[in-house]
Amino acid sequence: MILAGDIGGTKTVLSILTGDANGSLTCVQEQTYPSRQYPEFDDILTAFLPAGVNIKSACFGVAGPVVNQRCQTTNLPWLLDAAALKIKLGTAKVKLLNDLEAMALGMLYLPEHDLVELNPNAETQEGNIAVIAAGTGLGEAILYWDGNKHHPMATEGGHSDFAAQNPRQDQLLAYLRKSYPDHVSYERILSGIGFSHLYDFLCEQDFAPPCTDVPDNNGDIDRNAVISGLGVSGEDRLCAEAVRLFVELYGAETGNLALKSLAIGGIFIGGGIGPKILPAMQDGNFIQAFKAKGRFLPLLDKIPVKLSLNPRTPLIGAINYFDL
Repeated sequence: MILAGDIGGTKTVLSILTGDANGSLTCVQEQTYPSRQYPEFDDILTAFLPAGVNIKSACFGVAGPVVNQRCQTTNLPWLLDAAALKIKLGTAKVKLLNDLEAMALGMLYLPEHDLVELNPNAETQEGNIAVIAAGTGLGEAILYWDGNKHHPMATEGGHSDFAAQNPRQDQLLAYLRKSYPDHVSYERILSGIGFSHLYDFLCEQDFAPPCTDVPDNNGDIDRNAVISGLGVSGEDRLCAEAVRLFVELYGAETGNLALKSLAIGGIFIGGGIGPKILPAMQDGNFIQAFKAKGRFLPLLDKIPVKLSLNPRTPLIGAINYFDL
């Protein structure tokens, strides 16, 4: 049996699969758990594993930096240790991957119908690929091309400094420094909570009257989902501008990642937010910001930029890790 997992700040997905003589895999059991309801990952693992199951190999994509096969999760109080997992699972084949590493691998296995091309001028090229994913946090990874195959490389690029590109963004940076005086990262904007930050910033700027349908920060309703939903539908002017600004910033940081990794092989966009705001991602604002890199516009103009619609991409990467 193969055990695979996608361990995130919001949810954890575990899957057990069995393979046949031809190498085809069949899912035996799969379950999703709300991560924050469990004190430790081991609690989920114990609840999921069937009695007497024989695990041949296990791979987990984890939302956090993996160092020496140990990971202190970024948005959870969990510590995962591959050595301890080998003992618990009774197998020497256990691998911890950064969640974006797992997602990057999974992208290589997606069919075209799971992908939406955002760049109308895209041309297929061989080379490095980069992956960016806004969700609970902001993840970034690279698929290095060695001339024959791609190799996943984890990064923590989502925590790099937010770089303002125009006067409005200058004001946004000054606003965010009130809450994060030591460091304003892209993740503070390009993640679920980012919609609230952008909405509140625009309120302070008197861009438009506050929306009566947007709850306050202390309510039980998902405020960020309300803002993004009203923004994509265009029902509220302030929410629409928050979404427009989110997409503009998302495009700019995706372009930064493309330059840093020289990702002429393409960019994949993962995470839960992109598909939810797909109309806004397709209206031209994202790709315009992606290409707005001065002298490097001709390079970026031809790079494929594909948005994944498949939420299981990190799990698919973890499932296929030991077959690489």
